[in-house]
Order: sequence, then structure tokens, then C-alpha cells
Amino acid sequence: MFKRIGLFLLVNMLVIITISIITSLLGVRGYITAEGINFNALLVFSAVVGFTGAFISLAMSRMMAKWMMKIEVIDPNRPRNAHERFLVEEVHRLSRKAGLTVMPEVGIYQSAEVNAFATGPSKSRSLVAVSTGLMETMDQDAVIGVLAHEVAHIANGDMVTMTLVQGVINTFVVFLSRIFAYAVSRFVKEDLAPIVHFVAVIIFDILFSILGSIAVMAYSRYREFHADAGGAYLGGKQNMIHALKSLKHTVELVDTEQKSLAALKINGKRGLAGLFASHPDLDERIQRLEAGR
Repeated sequence: MFKRIGLFLLVNMLVIITISIITSLLGVRGYITAEGINFNALLVFSAVVGFTGAFISLAMSRMMAKWMMKIEVIDPNRPRNAHERFLVEEVHRLSRKAGLTVMPEVGIYQSAEVNAFATGPSKSRSLVAVSTGLMETMDQDAVIGVLAHEVAHIANGDMVTMTLVQGVINTFVVFLSRIFAYAVSRFVKEDLAPIVHFVAVIIFDILFSILGSIAVMAYSRYREFHADAGGAYLGGKQNMIHALKSLKHTVELVDTEQKSLAALKINGKRGLAGLFASHPDLDERIQRLEAGR
């Protein structure tokens, strides 16, 4: 189920767990009183931890993407070849059409997988990256469709919106995990309660983070349809449809070394597994564009 969970979600979970461990070790449990849990104090604590984790993940998103994917950022003033020049020129053209005043960084990373993604903490500090597999496999019209989709993500402010959604989910994760951990710790001896509470908090943080990802992935699928529509406006409807159809023929080209970043090509699953898919089914996306929805 984790193959299509994005880098943002992964980093967010790690940050939340790290904050939980640190606060537990430091004994930061002001929400527990002699009478039990002070739910108002716990809610405030949960919101602070939850939104801190989400915004730290957002701030780190571009840096982590470059590091994990080994992205080579193209110098817009000195592209090394025709492929790099084309990428920079198209991303900048599409960005200007989208109303962006600061051009995104453009990068390439080595992978046989036909892949592309956009990330960054803000519209003025964004990155569009494509794989070498995409450049080698797709024609220029399809590449334009892919780039337009990614620029649309930036123009829509999807990363910031996802951060707010993740912050709300994190708040509930932290809130519920501590209530359950406190309840579990009441069933053991008093001298063991702090250790049991500490371990239970970590376990419930992980469990509720996984369950919370269902809501985050639902939003992710929703934003993909909007990015498709934005890509159709920026790069042309036929180019966007052509890009999605081209991607259908490349689903077997999967880079088994890089599974941490969801991208344009992901073909969401149906049924129960579809709850954890970051992208909708490609056929559904194509049908919506063709129908003008």
C-alpha cells in the first residue's frame, strides 16, 4: 500500500514520530493531570505538533526531492543540450502563462521510469523535475502536456493546500494517539505506565498516520483532476490527453529504486487499494478531459 505514498507524506510521518519521541523523552505531557486528560490542552498540543510537522515537511520538500532523486538542476542560462534547452524554455513559457512571476527550477534525474513531478514550499521556490526515461520515450507534444500538468500544480498552490490538509490530519493523529496511549497505560502497573505510554504513542502515531493518509490521498486524487484541467489550459487540451494516453503505454517502465515520489504517470488502483492511491485511474482522467469536466 505504501508504494504510491508521496515523499511529503513520508517525511511528514517521520517528523511527527521524531517530535513525539522528543516530547515524550522530555516529559512534555502537560495535558495529563491528576484527574486524567485535559482535552483542551491536548487539542492545543496536538495542533502545534501536527502543523509543525506538516510545515517542516513542506519546507524540506524541494531539498529532499533533489537529494533522494539525485536531481541535476539545469542552469537556465547554460543548458547543456537541446533537451535541457527545450525543458527550460517550455517550463518558463507555461509558467508565464500561468501567471507565475518567479520561474520554477527545472531538473532532470536518471531513471528509466517515465516520470515527472513538481514540488517546493511555495510558488516562488518550486521545482519541476523529469526523468531521463520521459525525455527518451515521449514526443514533444506529450512532454508539453506533462510539463503543463506540473506547472498547474505549482500555480494552484497544491503543496501549500496539501500542507494545511496534512496539518489537520496530523492534529487528529496526535490527539487520538495520545488518548489511546493513555488508556492503554492505565491497564499496567504504575511504575510501567510511562514506558507503556511512550511505546503506545509511537505505535498509535504510525497506525493513525496510515489511516489518515486515506484522507490525504483522497485530496491528492482530487487535485490531480484540477491539475489535468490546468494542464489542458496551459499546454493545450489535445497535448494533455496525448500525454495521458502516452503514459498508459509506459506503466510497465517502473524504477524499483525510487518509490518515494508520486508523479503524473501513477495509475491509481480501484477498490480498497484505491483508497491509498495518490493518483486517479488514467482512463478516468482521460475521460474527464475528453468530456470537458
